[in-house]
Amino acid sequence: MPKARHLLLGAAFALLAQAASAQNVFTVTRPVEAGPVVITGATIHPVSRAPIPDGRIRFEAGKITAVGGAEVSTAGARVIEARDQHVYPGLINANTVMGLVEVSAARPTVDIAEVGPVNPNTRVAIALNPDSEMIPVTRANGVLVALSVPQPGATGVVTGQSALVGLDGWTWEEMTIKTPIGLHIHWPSLLVPDFLPEPLVEQSRKAQRDKREALVAAMRDALAWREADRGGRVRQPDLRWQAMRPVLDGQMPAFIHADDLESIQSALAFAAEHGLRMVLVGGLEAWRVAPLLAARRVPVIVGGIHRLPLRRSDPFDAVFANPARLAAVGVPFAIATQTGDFEWNARNLPYHAATAAAYGLDRGAALRAITLSAAEILGVADRLGSLDVGKDATLFVTRGDPLDIRTDPTLAFIGGREVDLRSRHTMLNEKYLRRLEQTGKIAPTGR
Repeated sequence: MPKARHLLLGAAFALLAQAASAQNVFTVTRPVEAGPVVITGATIHPVSRAPIPDGRIRFEAGKITAVGGAEVSTAGARVIEARDQHVYPGLINANTVMGLVEVSAARPTVDIAEVGPVNPNTRVAIALNPDSEMIPVTRANGVLVALSVPQPGATGVVTGQSALVGLDGWTWEEMTIKTPIGLHIHWPSLLVPDFLPEPLVEQSRKAQRDKREALVAAMRDALAWREADRGGRVRQPDLRWQAMRPVLDGQMPAFIHADDLESIQSALAFAAEHGLRMVLVGGLEAWRVAPLLAARRVPVIVGGIHRLPLRRSDPFDAVFANPARLAAVGVPFAIATQTGDFEWNARNLPYHAATAAAYGLDRGAALRAITLSAAEILGVADRLGSLDVGKDATLFVTRGDPLDIRTDPTLAFIGGREVDLRSRHTMLNEKYLRRLEQTGKIAPTGR
């Protein structure tokens, strides 16, 4: 027993050491530029309108002050020459666990879910880790803004309030752009893999039915509390039902996570019954009910394109073509990644949009789906999503199309602060390039 205990303690300390070593210790948040900045000579891609060849963009004190051509003044500004390059608004990933998990195998670094089925008062913002290694890795690919979403855990269904964060800052307060964005409900799916043994199938379905009952009970109690509060009969506050009040009153959207057809239909009926402003998240089979979503003007955050269809009978490209089918009938949508698809893969957002473009979605619409459309659904289009005067100077510069996997940003700003594009990935790349140089496999690059 003592030996086994020592082994377990050693393994625990190794995991904690791994988690500690994964903290971002080399990039430093910089202050907002002291004076104006002008990026000139690049093709400007506002997203809200046509690209501007050989354009200029000027920003100051964190806000864009001018976008155009030679008429944009460079007087008194730091001028950045970007000839033959492109300027885009920062990409927005609207479905992540950014800042909530570091090493998934090390429990002390995982803070994505609360205990119990109903936690509407959970606030993601205060749990964010601004030193997460996920942050520089993600922003190095142009994803400069992320929605951090509370997850359901084993029994969770009403999981709490999400926060929209800029991927730069010393503290969670500095990173937070807006909180709360919405209340998240992870709809319990009765769809169970058919390869499971029958006892496990029934056990799984029972667990999902219990979650649905918990959701119905929570909504009933929240509505009763609201009526009591309106009548002045509440003697003691209840943080859970207080947190649900803005959703019940239509002041804040309910982000309902559902993938399969039955779950989406049930969620739509639930939202209609209670008058909720619903945003569908996930929507793997949203294309099956696209006309209904369009008729009800329910926006969809497509949670990942690089996924398999749910049914063996579906065509192989059912998920790839999902955004194109939504666009064809006028459903408002954005493209995001999956929260369960390895947390580090939030950086792959532009390639999900590129896949959608390869399977029928207009390329301009694909770019809009990870910029302005995402900002509109999240309620921050007055600050983010396009390069327009008055919006935050959250943008990046590239030598090519960001939807092309060969393209890397060369420069980026978040709220007017230039950000360090180095990350653990880029440093490892540098390290092993030097090894290849030392062994004569490649010619020295003179770095």
